[in-house]
Amino acid sequence: MPDTATPTLYGIPNCDTVKKARTWLADHGVDAVFHDFKKQGVPPDHLARWLAAAGWETVLNRRGTTWRQLRAEEQTAVHDAASAAALLQRAPSAIKRPVVEWPDGAITVGFSPEDWSQRVG
Repeated sequence: MPDTATPTLYGIPNCDTVKKARTWLADHGVDAVFHDFKKQGVPPDHLARWLAAAGWETVLNRRGTTWRQLRAEEQTAVHDAASAAALLQRAPSAIKRPVVEWPDGAITVGFSPEDWSQRVG
């Protein structure tokens, strides 16, 4: 279990946005735990929290390669939080990255230097 005083960054190490986010955190002296979707999977309880906090339409990355490679009927089947959760559990590369669980309990999806600057002071 990660230290609750340390943010946890969820993503895929070769994702350019995740690389930028990890570099930004390091440059700002923020020691974050990295959780690799590819190797460690997506904890279902965390995915449920992300969907509740940010909304399934934010967490689901419809711009990414994984989404575009789905068959039309698979895409059409995603119409609510439950169907999105089922897809994202099966295909974590379809999650918008990075997802960060901050020490204060906040959850952010995507990389925003402006927002993150406010969070880390």
